[in-house]
Amino acid sequence: MKLLVKAALGPALLAVAACGGKGDDALADNAAEAYEAQADNVENMADNVTNEATEDALENKADALREKGEAKEEAIDRSDIDTRTMTESQKEAVANKM
Repeated sequence: MKLLVKAALGPALLAVAACGGKGDDALADNAAEAYEAQADNVENMADNVTNEATEDALENKADALREKGEAKEEAIDRSDIDTRTMTESQKEAVANKM
């Protein structure tokens, strides 16, 4: 029974420990979401062009934006910074720098 409880609680405790509670996860998510929104806009532009080469270029740009957003999200999360006492402009600067 103890083994079953440990097996069930292990992943949950690991997730909580990884979080750290410093606010960096929310900042990382916000950065990724901002790039995702940009990528969606570029993809919408691609859907509205008639030139296939331009459409492909825009879709490639959208993919690159998504990858950049994911990279920023990972960098901010790895940094494990404490954002609880940061101003919004400081958070923006961190999100744009990473």
